[in-house]
Amino acid sequence: MPKRRSLAPVLFLLLCLAVSAACAAGDQAHWGQWPSRNMVSDELGLPDSFDPATGLNIKWSVKLGTQTYSTPIAARGKVFIGTNNDLPRDPEHKGDCGVLLCLDEKDGSLCWQLVVPKREGDPYLDWPRAGWSSPPTIEGDRVYSVTNRGEVVCLDINGQANGNDGPYLDEGKHMAFAGGQPQKVGPTDADVIWLFDLVSGAGIHTHDAVNASVLAAGPFLYVNSGNGVDNTHARIRCPNGPSLVVLDKATGKLLAQDGERIGPHIVHCSWSSPAMGEVNGRKLVFLGVGDGVCYAFEALQAAPPQGQVQTLKCVWRFDCDPNGPKENIHQYDMNRTESPSNITGMPVFHQGRVYVTAGGDVWHGKRQAWLKCIDASKTGDITGTGEVWSYELVRHCLSSVAIHDELLYITDCGRRIHCLDADTGRPFWTHDTRDAIWASPLVADGKVYVGTQGRDFWILAAGKEKKVLSSVNLDSAISGTATAANGVVYIATMRQLHALQKLPKR
Repeated sequence: MPKRRSLAPVLFLLLCLAVSAACAAGDQAHWGQWPSRNMVSDELGLPDSFDPATGLNIKWSVKLGTQTYSTPIAARGKVFIGTNNDLPRDPEHKGDCGVLLCLDEKDGSLCWQLVVPKREGDPYLDWPRAGWSSPPTIEGDRVYSVTNRGEVVCLDINGQANGNDGPYLDEGKHMAFAGGQPQKVGPTDADVIWLFDLVSGAGIHTHDAVNASVLAAGPFLYVNSGNGVDNTHARIRCPNGPSLVVLDKATGKLLAQDGERIGPHIVHCSWSSPAMGEVNGRKLVFLGVGDGVCYAFEALQAAPPQGQVQTLKCVWRFDCDPNGPKENIHQYDMNRTESPSNITGMPVFHQGRVYVTAGGDVWHGKRQAWLKCIDASKTGDITGTGEVWSYELVRHCLSSVAIHDELLYITDCGRRIHCLDADTGRPFWTHDTRDAIWASPLVADGKVYVGTQGRDFWILAAGKEKKVLSSVNLDSAISGTATAANGVVYIATMRQLHALQKLPKR
């Protein structure tokens, strides 16, 4: 009850990446509503049932790779999805790679793709066959995302179809494996405008898979760095590496980063992406980190002088698990009853509050998890003063919340969908989905859309009374969150992408 004030695993994490996503109406191509990350869409006329076997409400379906942990994003007549290269779209691109597909919104046909070979050597840097996990952010004719190698990239939404625009001109070399010859760049390849390597440029250490949803705000891009443990799961190789970086949108230049030195306290990795909101007249950036703490930073006001990297001002910090271990934290690796906590789902800002899930690491930590509601107006260490309410979840949680009509929806790995009062945390109902849920719920058109690891996709009515509208068993596990745009719901399983639309009965 809420209290007032008060493979395998490795592949899982990719999902944490895909732990959420909801494209707002039309071409609002962000992981959750911009900039709050609320998993709600304004789209209307969406289907309440579908069936790939009969074609019921299926606009189109296309094959992906064999492991897909990303979330589909639709914008400007195109649909983007990250996957692996087990089913190459182009025979020239062979081998284990992460792939960002750009598909035609009308029929799912290929427009272009960015193919990125795995990082060499240690598999824990870029897990084999895990593919591309980060969902893109689209603004105008620019696509921003983070590759499986930990590179923030700015891409031309038209790919190479209108030429190689530059200033980056090494696409062929970038697509080649170590020691190999540059690949031939063709019309269905991506056009990279600029690239920033978080490993060499920000000094971080990737772990298992890179996941980040870029937050675009004004001339800046806010990106969680993905700093994590090494292959022993007991050491942070880059303790001074930042958890949050700010890049120049036009050039990819590093402008600012946090100075909290969070690295030594990261349990596994920092896969939670930032959100933004205005509090008392100033813009704040909210970030959940792998140390179980939610931070609020003052948004960058202006670019620093040439050659300087500014340190972001920390406005407040809230420890979601103050009673968890704080010293020698990696000695609790694989302890399912006692361990520190981390944060995987994105924080969501709504009406002056931040909602964030935290708990033991799903792969290596305790099963306990909570949903926290935080007063975003406070300053300093607000662990003891900022909690509005806390709600205990069934077990591990990787997802972000959806808030609509003051009802809050959240999922967890304990097979439950929860509906709560967003103001008080009081539960209205729960629903057992029979299998663990990694994705976030999407709320759209009076419906709640949720996929599970057991291949089931559920559609429920949004509201205080539980009502199941339909469920369907798909071809493989569902890791990414459903998204909606232009009257269509997009659902990615591990192997297929489905575009759902209300169609006349046959």
